[in-house]
Amino acid sequence: MPFFDYFCAKFRRGVSFCEGNGPCTSHMKQKKKRLIDIQFVTACISTSLVLLLLGFVVLVVLSAKSLSTHVRENLELSLLLNDNVTEKEVERIVNYVNAQEYTKETHYISKEAILADQTASMGLDPTEFLGYNPYTASIEVKLKADHANTDSIMLIKNKLMRYTQIREIAYPSELMDNVNDNIRKISFLLLVLAFALSMISFALINNTIKLTIYSQRFILHTMKLVGASWAFIRRPFLIRNLGIGIASGVLANGLIAGSIYLLLRYEPQMSYLFTWQTLGIVGGCVMLFGILITMICAYFSINRFLRMKAGDLYYI
Repeated sequence: MPFFDYFCAKFRRGVSFCEGNGPCTSHMKQKKKRLIDIQFVTACISTSLVLLLLGFVVLVVLSAKSLSTHVRENLELSLLLNDNVTEKEVERIVNYVNAQEYTKETHYISKEAILADQTASMGLDPTEFLGYNPYTASIEVKLKADHANTDSIMLIKNKLMRYTQIREIAYPSELMDNVNDNIRKISFLLLVLAFALSMISFALINNTIKLTIYSQRFILHTMKLVGASWAFIRRPFLIRNLGIGIASGVLANGLIAGSIYLLLRYEPQMSYLFTWQTLGIVGGCVMLFGILITMICAYFSINRFLRMKAGDLYYI
């Protein structure tokens, strides 16, 4: 079909079907080019703004997990030791605790160190009027986040109390329970928010893609009339929307990275919230969502217009 080959060549180049080199061809070519550029830029901006919102939600969810881990791992378990404990016994206990899977780090505080610290802070030495050092040596244990809960600590406590040189094990049980309860509530709310915003993002991007394809619905119908297959008709639109998804993802990731950079310049102590793993997951989610959603929406929008009869195209 010579006419069909001619039509496909013209469609791929995105030019007018006018013949000749007169003002019609030149004007229609410039108009078509301007229209495509404006549509592409508008679709990229709209999609990137939605992806930006989605990216921030994913970032908040992952940062909240990093924050909860940081808080849990800074809750300390205090192993209070007997007064007659020797350095060898302390070393043996420390080595045992460090070898356990629940331990993040340990720190031994001697009676003398506590006395010196309290003397410096109070401005007087308690041994001068008591006649002895009233403080107790301890081993401060920071647990890994997965073990920073009451049930795990009870098991740990039962095992450690087998050491006769450990007099008592103290930990902030009420604070730990409150932290875990609040983390569960916040995590649930963030997941609900993420799901709701994902649905909203899908709807907004879907509408944006629909509008870009809507303006070319008659071209779709014309190609169908001359015998082009649906796969052939869809291909250039899918490739174009793939470009929109990639460009939007790159733009959204750039804005997210810039925002994090400015935040860390203002508050460097928050750097533990934004690990490379977190940033990689956020960037990957934004890019993947941008590509998939634009391609899927374009696919179904094109099929919708291809199913319509010529008369129906004027009433949508």
